[in-house]
Amino acid sequence: MDQFSQLAGKEASARSSGAETSNAFDVQIQGVRLYYLPIETRVPLKFGSEVLTSVTCARAHVTVKTTDGRLASGWGETPLSVQWVWPSTVSYSIRHERIKQFAELVATDIAAFDQQGHALELGYRYQQERLPKLLEEFNAGQPADHCLPYLAALLCLSPFDIALHDAYGVAHDVSVYETYAPPYMNWDLADFFDLDGNVEVDFSGKYPDEFLQFPATADTSPKRLMAWHLVGGLDAISRDDLCGAEPEDEHPVELAGWIERDQLKCLKVKLRGNDAAWDYERLVRVGKLAQEHGVEHLTADYNCMVTDPEYVIEMLDRLQESEPAIYDMILYVEQPFPYDLAAHSIDVSKLAQRKPLLMDESAHDWQHVRLGRSLGWNGVALKTCKTQTGAILSLCWAKAHGMSLMVQDLTNPMLAQIPHVLLAAHAGTMMGVETNAMQFYPEASSVEASVHNGLYRRRDGQIDFSSIRGPGFGYRTDEIGRTLPAPTVSSPLFATPADAK
Repeated sequence: MDQFSQLAGKEASARSSGAETSNAFDVQIQGVRLYYLPIETRVPLKFGSEVLTSVTCARAHVTVKTTDGRLASGWGETPLSVQWVWPSTVSYSIRHERIKQFAELVATDIAAFDQQGHALELGYRYQQERLPKLLEEFNAGQPADHCLPYLAALLCLSPFDIALHDAYGVAHDVSVYETYAPPYMNWDLADFFDLDGNVEVDFSGKYPDEFLQFPATADTSPKRLMAWHLVGGLDAISRDDLCGAEPEDEHPVELAGWIERDQLKCLKVKLRGNDAAWDYERLVRVGKLAQEHGVEHLTADYNCMVTDPEYVIEMLDRLQESEPAIYDMILYVEQPFPYDLAAHSIDVSKLAQRKPLLMDESAHDWQHVRLGRSLGWNGVALKTCKTQTGAILSLCWAKAHGMSLMVQDLTNPMLAQIPHVLLAAHAGTMMGVETNAMQFYPEASSVEASVHNGLYRRRDGQIDFSSIRGPGFGYRTDEIGRTLPAPTVSSPLFATPADAK
């Protein structure tokens, strides 16, 4: 059975008990708009076998109606990172266009999704009942290498799902994270998780808020997270690596400069995964520079390029023997293996005994996290770009089963940064949050930075999210005042951009 059939089959497994309940806090989607915001990178970002030099950000606006007839709207945004969700030899332009086409299809389809409930319940039901079918129809008749992967489908859905959660919070004048409990929710976690009776944890009567951390709410309380800096495969480590074509602006151009300016303590190192000598030399070189500059933590990210656990095990064992201090700095290892766990059922338990091993691309949803855990993975890297709904459910399932958590970046600029950071603040991660948009397109967020300065510039190795406040995700969009282009999709409530603010 292929992945699409498996996912579509889950619709029949959804527990009817939760689906039949409702309360006065329910909402229903009334209208959707989709905007595209193109961004060029300041410097190229290499991960895996591909290089990113530009990205289209999808910004969604979703309006909901409450049971008493009030309208409220929310925002969501996700970079449509083609290379991350769809690594392929097919040209970037074809993949980019296919992803945008599917995002537009989702916009029209979700606007007609007539269910009522909490945002988490609606997001989950849409993923189970509509998304797999929509993807199967979209891919029908296409050559195999032109078929959109399910991870890309989640990416396309995510801005609408994030906006739905924001709108739900706005509708009830509370933060998104306050709503993940009664009286707002109809379903407990058992309604999401206990689909087959084969469970280790009884989620009956448990809600997401039991697995979340809540930062202090007082205005004077510090609201900061340690920031992970991304060392891309093409990034200059020191002045010796500069070629003379680097941008001439106020931002650093080599790793040492970034560490000094932002007082970084955490570095995430992108590796090739198919060149052991290069990977080892890169990790050692970054590690030694890190030691010289007071960096405390490293992680290695292989971006799905490894096919044999021994590749990583041998590198870690060599590092432990020859560079024990650098080995000790490695906090975890991220996604060395292909993300399709069903097609690549690799036993990774031996590797996970050395360092926490975190799923990233593989962790599409909590079901995939469960499969990964059965293969030996012991941690999860959460991402809002796989939907806020999916991130919250994966977080709860993983925490309940003793797995480590991180929140990883998709180079999130502008509004996309805010739900990303809030997820990390509430997740209880191993160490802070990865945040690197300021490295690759720092000017893209200049409008948002006028209100949320601490979110788009790292200081003392941290980001400051104390400026986030208000209902929903606390964007404060009215104060930001970014001018948007005409919507690509406006369905069905809005006729012009001025129809809803």
